[in-house]
Amino acid sequence: MTRRLTALGPEATSGVGSICEGCIYWESSDALEVRCSSACDPEKQREWFDRVREEWGECGRVATDGDEVLGFIKYAPARYFPQTDWYLVKVPDQAAPLIACMHIREEARSRGLGRVLLQAALRDLHARRERTVYAYALASRTEMDTVPMVGMDFLLRNGFVVDRPHPAYPLLRLDLRSLAAWTENLEAALESLLLPLGKSRRLPVPSIEMRGSNR
Repeated sequence: MTRRLTALGPEATSGVGSICEGCIYWESSDALEVRCSSACDPEKQREWFDRVREEWGECGRVATDGDEVLGFIKYAPARYFPQTDWYLVKVPDQAAPLIACMHIREEARSRGLGRVLLQAALRDLHARRERTVYAYALASRTEMDTVPMVGMDFLLRNGFVVDRPHPAYPLLRLDLRSLAAWTENLEAALESLLLPLGKSRRLPVPSIEMRGSNR
């Protein structure tokens, strides 16, 4: 099978399992529990993707192995994620892109796929001449299976810094202008990952990095 990095759409979120199918946590303006699938509506999810693509462009990347979805990362300007209005720390620029979430199938975790997806997102944003990217991070490791955020340790190891601290959900920032020219072939990196998926289809868990693991 050939592995690929392609644009994210609602069909890919469904492909990683029920935890992401129709999830509109970040896209909802209602006050929600900070939990994956705390609000689900496949039609509204599809409408959100259509709107963002039309107004801003592709809003994520998905890694596939043939017709199997390995994982995805979702991002867009902060204004497209109204759930952020309920956070105590705010994104200072609503036009700046925000990495909302990244999910990877359980059997594909801890093998470098998270880094490939993050680098694919940053490469896309850098090519669009975006200057800064933000991400709410999960400071605790005890909720890693249920919270729709990327782990703080993982983001810090990949160049992010704390922009606005918070005990549970700090806001992190990365200056895209400081990145070196993109020379790494991410498609080749994806193809080289050792991902023993097998034939079982276990449900994925949010791809939130634990200290010491290697994606």
